[in-house]
Amino acid sequence: MTTERSHIMKKPIIAIMYDFDKTLCTRDMQEYTFIPSVGMEPHEFWNHTHDVATEETMDNILTYMYCMVEKARQSGNPLTRESLVACGKDIEYHPGVEGWFERINRYAEEAGVQVEHYVLSSGLKEIIEGTSIAKYFKRIYACEFLYKDGQACWPKMAVNYTNKTQFVYRINKGVLDINNDADLNNSRPDSEKRVFFSNMIYIGDGLTDVPCMKLVKQSGGHSIAIYSQGQQHKAAPLLKHERVDWMFEADYTEGSELDNTMKLLLQQLPVAQNFFLSLVLSQPVL
Repeated sequence: MTTERSHIMKKPIIAIMYDFDKTLCTRDMQEYTFIPSVGMEPHEFWNHTHDVATEETMDNILTYMYCMVEKARQSGNPLTRESLVACGKDIEYHPGVEGWFERINRYAEEAGVQVEHYVLSSGLKEIIEGTSIAKYFKRIYACEFLYKDGQACWPKMAVNYTNKTQFVYRINKGVLDINNDADLNNSRPDSEKRVFFSNMIYIGDGLTDVPCMKLVKQSGGHSIAIYSQGQQHKAAPLLKHERVDWMFEADYTEGSELDNTMKLLLQQLPVAQNFFLSLVLSQPVL
């Protein structure tokens, strides 16, 4: 059986990709537990990281990771994987998030499609792994520390706003191992890619998500901007400038605008995929 025909026989795969901070949870994940643990207020910590980045001409993501190590050490509690994972239990979600994944998975099953959930975040993988929803993600792509003698000593992975897009391509090609660059960069026909761009949905909350939003939308998928209650003005420019297809309040409960739109997409995207594949299969085999 050809690769193209095997795609027809399988359930279409739909990848839903999420930013994390302010998209699934209500604020930056460091603010719930870590920043108070080093005796700082959120604005103090973020102002400090901004000052360090400016003074040292550093990447903002690498700067906040450095400052976390620095402030934890100064507080007498060096940063460990265990302490960061423990921070995940204090995460506060937007309404409906904890029930969202099982509900969407059930609906996808009824619609005859397979849904995969991914995180693409500049936050910390360790904290996300400690959350109650971590088990629902096929992959968590986020910043991560390298540890020596149990303590964080170096950035193992730093995910900034533009290199997030590499993970969209990894999901597209099914090359999920971040160490595998060879297969990621090898050319292959669109019909042989594991998740078509047209079957991708990206959900994010702001300007830091724009590269992924634009890539997914311009490649035939769909992008959604999320905003907290009363914060429509933060998402409106994304819709105005056509970075996204929709903007919704961050309400993941059943029957919300986001929930209803997602269900419609799960019904419609496989139709588009099969139309594309029918065009491929109609071409003569060389």
